[in-house]
Amino acid sequence: MTIRLRNLSATPAYKPGKAAPTDAPDAHTVFKLSSNENPYPPLPSVVRALEEQLDSVNRYPETAASALTRLLCERFDVEPENVVFGSGSVEIISQLMRATAGAGDEIVFAWRSFEAYPMLAVAAGATPVAVPLTPTHEHDFAAMLAAITPRTRLILVCNPNNPTGTTISADALEDFLAKVPAEIVVVVDEAYLQFNRRPDTAIGVDAMRRHDNVVVAHTFSKAYGLAGLRVGYALAPETVATALRQVALPFGVTSLAQAAAVASLHAETELDIRVDELVAERDRVGAALAEQGWELPASGGNFLWFPLGDDTTTAADVFEEHGLLVRPFAGDGLRVTIAEREANDRIIAAGAALRSSLLQQTAVAELELS
Repeated sequence: MTIRLRNLSATPAYKPGKAAPTDAPDAHTVFKLSSNENPYPPLPSVVRALEEQLDSVNRYPETAASALTRLLCERFDVEPENVVFGSGSVEIISQLMRATAGAGDEIVFAWRSFEAYPMLAVAAGATPVAVPLTPTHEHDFAAMLAAITPRTRLILVCNPNNPTGTTISADALEDFLAKVPAEIVVVVDEAYLQFNRRPDTAIGVDAMRRHDNVVVAHTFSKAYGLAGLRVGYALAPETVATALRQVALPFGVTSLAQAAAVASLHAETELDIRVDELVAERDRVGAALAEQGWELPASGGNFLWFPLGDDTTTAADVFEEHGLLVRPFAGDGLRVTIAEREANDRIIAAGAALRSSLLQQTAVAELELS
């Protein structure tokens, strides 16, 4: 008897960032810069909050996450009915896809953007519609509007965009939203919001207040350093939020995750210092690479994007030779996470070595053609 399963051969697989070895003698010299993780350990207050929950993990978590909901409502001036939780913002995106689209429907997003978008769309039964970025690695809103059809149910806008780091102005987003049909839900994915220092950047919550079809996705994985606990949330109009709850995984956010998120919100002054340090390191590394001759897109995330095209795989090997595991996207480029200062210094060194190698290759090729 053959077991009947869905044909998932066309479903793109999500590839997690390459992990550093744990059994090699020099494992401590290898830095994992492939997953946009926060390099700082949890704050002591967060650890204490987790410890206080350990003797009750035999109980299911509170579905409403009332303490966390209350803090987010105060922060964003929304009602509890507007807040929906999931195990990371990726699960929030999955909820939105399942709540809005199905077989025959389309989900539009820029590409390259978050790698999970096409995978989640196909898993929801919908058709992913990837719209190429502009030559400067930004959302092409004109092309995204042209990609809308009667089958479009959801549009994803990632700001800052992962993996390119490019950001979106408030005016550009507002112009785009004004032209999107009101019945189509638009998600502003702000996983890297806290690292974005663009003065005129689009703010998802502001857009949500002006448009009844806008949803905002946030996470505690990046700036708050809770990637291992998986907690994210959506801020959404009540009708959309109700639909998200109907497709949400029951008890999807654990009691540990809720406690850590609450403690993190209370400790934001300390966490902001860490974010500021990562932003300063991002800018320091970016400036050093620019001096080497690199023309990288300005990043609003905790990472940098090297648009290397066909040289991507070879370039990833150069970084690995410097003890850095990065995130290559074959044929497009590679993303490097900003981490500890030693790792960041190695990014600069690897960038210099790679730049020299590529220039040498170019010179040889030109010589052969002459």
